[in-house]
Amino acid sequence: MSAERLTARQGAVLRAISDAIADTGDAPTIREIGRRVGLSSTASVAYQLGRLEKLGLISRNGRHWRSCRLTGWRRSGPAVPAWAGRAPP
Repeated sequence: MSAERLTARQGAVLRAISDAIADTGDAPTIREIGRRVGLSSTASVAYQLGRLEKLGLISRNGRHWRSCRLTGWRRSGPAVPAWAGRAPP
């Protein structure tokens, strides 16, 4: 799956991580990501993070998601669909 084929939810999670890193300098917690994207289940957030990690768009050190970093995703430019984080057209 390429960046152009991300689901709206995956795009929203990537934007939440990017925004949090830009705001605080640190990756957000799973609960913080959930609040930003409207997911109340931490398992749902962890699932989305796992999918993004398998796609090579984020990476983490160790077991903790708080250590995740964006690896294969840019906030602007052709690698990010314009609708990322919103419903696709």
